[in-house]
Amino acid sequence: MKNFIEQMGITGHLQIAKSYSDGSEDIIFDDHNIIVSGMGVGLSYMFTASGSLSVLDYQIDRFQVGVSGGSELEVSSTAALSGALTSISEYGANSNLFLEQTTQIVNGVDQSNKIFALIPQSKITRINDNSVRYTLVLDEDACSNLSNPLNEVGLFMKNPTGSPTNKSILVAYRSFTDLAKTDDFSLIFRWTINF
Repeated sequence: MKNFIEQMGITGHLQIAKSYSDGSEDIIFDDHNIIVSGMGVGLSYMFTASGSLSVLDYQIDRFQVGVSGGSELEVSSTAALSGALTSISEYGANSNLFLEQTTQIVNGVDQSNKIFALIPQSKITRINDNSVRYTLVLDEDACSNLSNPLNEVGLFMKNPTGSPTNKSILVAYRSFTDLAKTDDFSLIFRWTINF
């Protein structure tokens, strides 16, 4: 799949910012991301018409954050976050996030009861003919006061197999320096994928 993705020329860039209530921001991360083999798997389902018949199922419309990331996971074979948050309460029951508990495909195996934060359509922006920006927002109440700092994030394709219930697949990944999320700031991920 790596060669397939390289031939397609798919790349990405991630910027992470702390956003405060007074409107100020601190950029804490600004670097490339890793397009993983799940992107190739999802696109192969679409191009061979062997997966979902709905183009909506191929949308990148969800994400996860986690607490066990590392540079060793920044390879195309990564299929899951190392320490994805596992409950609605970890994401923040009082946050503005829309969450879905569903199945994740990891190396061809279904793993049930995974939590995903959904990306509102208003936060998906076409930059030009070849680029889309996904703005992921963890508001002040989201992921605050976790026992471990956040240090990884992943983007997911909704349901490329066309399953009756969503089966999502990781398409892009990035680890970052440990960040203790508190209710003093929102965390904004500006993730651009170039197709």
